[in-house]
Amino acid sequence: MKKVRLLALFLVVFNSGYHAQTKSLSKIESGVSYELAQFRKSTLSEIKYELSLKIPESKSERISGTEVLTFNYKKKDETSLLIDFKEDPASLLSVSVNGHTIKPVLENEHVVIDAKYLKSGSNQINFNFLAGNGALNRRDGYLYALFVPDRARTMFPCFDQPNLKANYSLTLTMPEKWSAISNGKLEDTFVQQGQKTLRFNQSDLLPTYLFSFAAGDFKNHTEKISQQDSRILYRETDSAKIKNSMDSIFTLYRNSLAYYERWTGIKHPFQKHGMAAIPDFQFGGMEHPGAILFQNSTLFLDKNATQNQLNNRSNLIAHEVAHLWFGDMVTMDWFNDVWMKEVFANFMADKSTGASSDKSIYDLKFLTTHFPAAYSVDRTLGANPIRQVLDNLQNAGMMYGPIIYNKAPIMMRQLELLIGEEDFRKGVNEYLAKYAYNNASWPDLITILDNHTPKDLQSWNKVWVNDPGRPVIDYDIKYKGNTIERFTISQKPEYGKEQKSWPQEFEISLFYTDRIEKVNVKLDGKQQDVSELKGKIRPLFILQNSSGIGYGVFKTDKTLLSNFSLVKDPINRASAYISLYENMLNGSEVKAQELLYFFAEQLPKETTELNLRLITGYSSSIYWNFLPESSRLKESGNMEDKLWKALQVQTAKNNKKIVFDGYQSIFQSQQAYDNLYTIWKSQIPPQGVSLNDEDFTNLALALSLRNSNNNDLLQEQLGRIKNPDRVNRFKIIMQAASSDQKVRDDFFNGLTQKQNRSNESAVGSAVSYLHHPLRQQTSVHYLSKTLDILQEIQKTGDIFFPDNWLRSTFSSYQDPKALDVVNQFLLKNPNYNAILKNKILQATDNLRRAQKLVK
Repeated sequence: MKKVRLLALFLVVFNSGYHAQTKSLSKIESGVSYELAQFRKSTLSEIKYELSLKIPESKSERISGTEVLTFNYKKKDETSLLIDFKEDPASLLSVSVNGHTIKPVLENEHVVIDAKYLKSGSNQINFNFLAGNGALNRRDGYLYALFVPDRARTMFPCFDQPNLKANYSLTLTMPEKWSAISNGKLEDTFVQQGQKTLRFNQSDLLPTYLFSFAAGDFKNHTEKISQQDSRILYRETDSAKIKNSMDSIFTLYRNSLAYYERWTGIKHPFQKHGMAAIPDFQFGGMEHPGAILFQNSTLFLDKNATQNQLNNRSNLIAHEVAHLWFGDMVTMDWFNDVWMKEVFANFMADKSTGASSDKSIYDLKFLTTHFPAAYSVDRTLGANPIRQVLDNLQNAGMMYGPIIYNKAPIMMRQLELLIGEEDFRKGVNEYLAKYAYNNASWPDLITILDNHTPKDLQSWNKVWVNDPGRPVIDYDIKYKGNTIERFTISQKPEYGKEQKSWPQEFEISLFYTDRIEKVNVKLDGKQQDVSELKGKIRPLFILQNSSGIGYGVFKTDKTLLSNFSLVKDPINRASAYISLYENMLNGSEVKAQELLYFFAEQLPKETTELNLRLITGYSSSIYWNFLPESSRLKESGNMEDKLWKALQVQTAKNNKKIVFDGYQSIFQSQQAYDNLYTIWKSQIPPQGVSLNDEDFTNLALALSLRNSNNNDLLQEQLGRIKNPDRVNRFKIIMQAASSDQKVRDDFFNGLTQKQNRSNESAVGSAVSYLHHPLRQQTSVHYLSKTLDILQEIQKTGDIFFPDNWLRSTFSSYQDPKALDVVNQFLLKNPNYNAILKNKILQATDNLRRAQKLVK
């Protein structure tokens, strides 16, 4: 029966695609519409780009370029060919088609090529142009191209859609002292009159969003990867970090590469390896084959790096290397399936890093990494499904977020459990082999996996992939004397009245003074009895989802709090912490202040680093977001005292650092200020705590928020910073942290100009200082303008920036005035972009909950 449904689904997709391809394009829309993409896919093939760029040292000077675009064309009628170029018409200097010079026509972000100049078969178009700067990220002394998801068209004329893969030949002319990297191997280098010209070999087949290069005043380090000389470009100046990190970076890369080659049975699918570490990179990384870009601060760590920092580095490298197979070799057909490449990158990264560690360590990392982040969106009124509808690629950037990066790996693990690990692997490998160097969709993968299991994947797929939200999972227990007579589990959607259920596995543990009784549950339906628990002795308390595999809001037993010392296993504790916090947010019997006390009591007792980080984060969130201001002031001394005592009790250096960061996050008393100021001024940290330059910078900013005249403090910290890239970052943030209201006003008003938002990483951090709870009385008036310019920010910024902009602004507000601003904005804009509206609802979820929780 399920095969019939799959055939029907295929026919619907095929027919809709066919009609889109054969229908003449009635109007020229901005962006890349689905209709345009389908039409071009049906008419274009064998695409090649030959690009030459002349890059001046000054970022204020335009980059000039020439391009030779060749392709095969199926000319069906007299429809014009549209080539994407999102730039000012003056930037298109000349165009020739098949040897004929024509007048450049740039309409609604497209170069229009009249059909009379085109022919069936091979065509060549030549462009002279000035490159757009939007996706070239030009900084002082360097630049890097970041074209995902549809921003290649902001730099050069192209067919900017993922299912038109092409080969790229790149030539760069730049200052002699600069270095560069791109997707292809470096073929030739010429130096003449202070200029260096680099010619790169033709790339492998790539979509436009994976074509990239970085150029600038970088240092170079070369090591062997798979017997190839492979380079990393970097600008880090801390010699201790470089020495401590370089071997680890390459080792992690090699280990990930080897694991994926074994797991997939497919050797590294591209011609070369290469990396660049970018200061203030707006992503963690970007998977361009042969030129993977990484966030500098995640790669380069000192000897005192915490386990969380080490995990982040190993996960990041494993994630980007996984993309070489998942996303780069096999690419989604349309960006509604962008989540596919991200889920596999995260899922496979977890597998590869877990393969080299104890399973319990892997499970704990998976739990603490993915579940809180996924819940942060899926619990909101703006929750989006994993797979979303996309009409135009200009909206593709809004599809990114914790749902595809964090919920999707959880979903994939449940799918693997459902199918079985070996059958799952066989299905995925069949998918990779079938669509290598091509494009595929989620239904293509589901069709293959469906042949490897008797389970009904279509109904499973609907609730997990096509619907948003999570279940609330409750239990009812009936006793007969001192034994369990009946134990029933039930589930329902967190929101809405639709009757549906999430098929999944999870564990239930019964805790006794001398033992734990565990049972694995395969929940498949709205309600079911757990017969394995019948006859068990009445426990002290019950912990649902004790192994942390299940997804949803699991009912917690309040007696857990008073008997928590019995929870010895770190995964059990992490799952309990997460469930307690999620239930508190939903208004359970465990209230915010009570849960804060509980977490504070755990601070000296919790010795597992990932768990300690989890509860210090939850403590800070409760303290600032869900306690009334009057209660915060009363509790500050108590919390400071508990954190400082925990700092003395904890023995591991990483744990001490986590607790110190927690203390720094919540302090408000003069005594604590004086204590931390002395540490900052003397640069002598508490005994057993290791602080590096960035830690002292963060401490200076924390102090500045509590200082009514902080200019001297900020200027002194600025003078301490030696790395030029970190100096530029701090200059941005210190404006938002200033105690001078006019400086903050000028800074915020300046953000309405695109050029002042170019360093999105630094701006996102700055905005969080601007709207810190200690500054909100004077920052609430920024909120209306923040929402007014959101659409412009989405159009001009990179994929994560709209969400970063909103969360940095709203996530710590509890003032009803702030919620009024949001509600009024949504009322005034009933036809607002649906995806952006969801982003607003996601970012303001804490604000909405605070109205009920803050009493």
